[in-house]
Amino acid sequence: MGIIRNNVQLIGNVGQDPNITNLENGKKVARFSLATNAYFKDSNGERQKETNWHNIVAWGKSAEIIEKFAAKGKEIAVTGKLKSRTYTPDDGIQRYITEVEAREILLLGNN
Repeated sequence: MGIIRNNVQLIGNVGQDPNITNLENGKKVARFSLATNAYFKDSNGERQKETNWHNIVAWGKSAEIIEKFAAKGKEIAVTGKLKSRTYTPDDGIQRYITEVEAREILLLGNN
């Protein structure tokens, strides 16, 4: 049951062309945003759409697939786990970020 403890499954559209980094060890890392949509009815009974944005990180083979096939707007499914980290950019202010570290990528749709 360990896999259930930190498991994320998302289906959405790539927000911008992925940022691909080639590491010194020959591996690749892909970073991109993924937009997911949820629909609900407001107090007037009108259908509304809510878009959430997720930061995705893919390593190795998954990054290579993203590089070749996942441009802005492409619908994909991502299975992975949540990872939180901190970093300090040049301005000296510590930042916090939560990302989905992709384990599996599935290309969907025709776009």
